[in-house]
Amino acid sequence: MSTAAVNLSDAEIRRQAADPSVHTLRDPRHPGLYFRFNEGRARGSWYLVVKRSWRRIAGYPDLKANAVLAVLPELRQRMVLTPNASAAIEAWSTVGDLLDWFGERMSRARSLSEKRKAAGKSAIACHLKPRLADLPIRDVSAQTLDKLLMWPAQETLSLSYVQQLYRLLAVAFRQARKLDLIPVNPMADLKFVDFTTARIMPKPARLRGVQLPEVVTLLAERFDSSPGEAMLALMMLCHGTRIGETRMARWADIALPEREWFIPAEHTKTRTEHRLPLTDQVCTLLRRYREQQLAQGYEGAYLFPSRRGKQLSENQASAVFTRLGRGEWTSHDLRKVARTAWTDLGIDGHIGEMLLNHSLGKIASTYINTQATEQRRLALMKWHDWLDGRGFKAIHGQTGVRYEDSQTPVQATNDDACKAIPQFVNGEV
Repeated sequence: MSTAAVNLSDAEIRRQAADPSVHTLRDPRHPGLYFRFNEGRARGSWYLVVKRSWRRIAGYPDLKANAVLAVLPELRQRMVLTPNASAAIEAWSTVGDLLDWFGERMSRARSLSEKRKAAGKSAIACHLKPRLADLPIRDVSAQTLDKLLMWPAQETLSLSYVQQLYRLLAVAFRQARKLDLIPVNPMADLKFVDFTTARIMPKPARLRGVQLPEVVTLLAERFDSSPGEAMLALMMLCHGTRIGETRMARWADIALPEREWFIPAEHTKTRTEHRLPLTDQVCTLLRRYREQQLAQGYEGAYLFPSRRGKQLSENQASAVFTRLGRGEWTSHDLRKVARTAWTDLGIDGHIGEMLLNHSLGKIASTYINTQATEQRRLALMKWHDWLDGRGFKAIHGQTGVRYEDSQTPVQATNDDACKAIPQFVNGEV
């Protein structure tokens, strides 16, 4: 690898990128300024050598050659006056420039779900850029953020959403600083509580246990006319699952012989796979539901297909609960009422959190190295037995002996209730 002496420009960098033997470029007109190619050679880094110390000042093509040369005199002066100061050059002048970069970065992040990407895009386009696009990065402070964003936003938006906006902006600045795209992070010492001391209260539940007989009756009636809609709500109510992971359920992930519903990591909010025990009631319900699908001529892969044969979309699933709840409750209220009922039934808190696929936290995850499968199965049996007394039994129609709720190991006493349906059930190998 060699160093080439050239007149630095974007065109010259592109020409030199074609020669793999050249690793570094320097410009005799600007002593101490160097450019180094990254491994892929489409990108690189700018360096300023000060007292034999190589100080990275920016990435390329984030900062083009003419921009680096324009600020070089100011940068040299900064390094002389404050030797320990950051050598990074701001790639952008306004918060809008930074948000454009971060929004594009989010859109290409494989680790983020499409829902998360859409939410970030909306927050930037509808709230952050309209308020902060023209604010110079050097002028970002607690005072300017409070005046332009925080206080105006809290007048019209929920405090929890204002907090989400703040966190998104803070992450954008933090990421830019980590990559040396800005010399300092003006939000590094700021906290959300600096702007308001008001408490963010959780949304009140709109469903209570005493209302479930009415809800179950509604779902029983809907099961005959719109079995897909009723089944979507029933699977969420029975297991406390989220709408996103439920609507994407596949028959291949339902293993009746093993009495398990497997939810892949890519379908969950936490990005961790989830395995839910299936009770006799749910096994019977799934058999009845599949028979209805087959009778209607559907032999596809999804529990909840759209008219195009794909899985139910996010908007389509939301529309289901708009029709079912009629504005009185939402899909998330089913998850809330299930979790509340588990507590009232005496189900252990850790078991409840495992059923919801919540993170148990670093300490709990370190010391609790079990999936507690049988404890979770017993918990769901108790829950589904409780639902049977509120009308659930009329939907699934399951009869016969079920597991005993005791401290002894769980044994299957009626395998007939959960024999595989060859047409659609595949046990896991």
